[in-house]
Amino acid sequence: MFRKERLLGAGMVLGIVLFGISPGGVAKARADSAADSQIEASVRQTLDNKRFQNVSVSVHDANVTLTGTVQLYADKETADGRVHHVKKVKGVDNEIQVAGPQISDGLLRDKLAKQLSYYTVGYGTTAFTAINLGVQNGVVTLSGTVYWPPDKDAAIGLAASTPGVKDIVDNIQVAPVSPMDDQLRLRLARVIYGTPELQRYAIDPAKPIRIVVVNGNVTLTGVVDSKMDRDIAGIRANTVPGVFKVVNDLQVAAPQTGK
Repeated sequence: MFRKERLLGAGMVLGIVLFGISPGGVAKARADSAADSQIEASVRQTLDNKRFQNVSVSVHDANVTLTGTVQLYADKETADGRVHHVKKVKGVDNEIQVAGPQISDGLLRDKLAKQLSYYTVGYGTTAFTAINLGVQNGVVTLSGTVYWPPDKDAAIGLAASTPGVKDIVDNIQVAPVSPMDDQLRLRLARVIYGTPELQRYAIDPAKPIRIVVVNGNVTLTGVVDSKMDRDIAGIRANTVPGVFKVVNDLQVAAPQTGK
């Protein structure tokens, strides 16, 4: 009886080996499965919030796949960040879709443009930051140049928290750190806003003449009331010592027409 059981056991081991699965492999597979289950439980715990109630989680070989829907793009990014910090997670495939409200591209762009016009007021860098905005099928593209990283983070955070935004393409550039450029920014601001014809553009922080400086090269952007104002700003900027080149991209506002 003992010999028969031993032979039967040996046959089972031989069969397992012949089929390419060793006892050690079976043990490892069980351990991996248990580890994935533990990771999944940890992920579900970190996403235990009403914002993620429609998010599904699957784990394979310590790689996490997130599916389902959230209301805001910021929620999708938050879920991604939380899961990346879960212990033993190797990677995250974030396939979450942003449901949220359906807003036309035009309305969404207008709303974001208004919010972005004021978003750097608290940092005191509004005049030195210029962001371009595009919206297509709910996908927001942000480009342009900002003064420092907090300006970029704030712009992306603002867009991500806006209902209707489905995705964000980040093409924003951060101006390089340069004491010389900082001096030029201050000189340019004094010269441009110190000109009587242009002083009114300093009144509303959302509608300044924006002065972007990168390695001594200056770009003026924004909207002014007349071609004369545009030309004056360009001429004044060119008088500042240390400026290599001035690109005048100021736009002239369309004339107001009465009914």
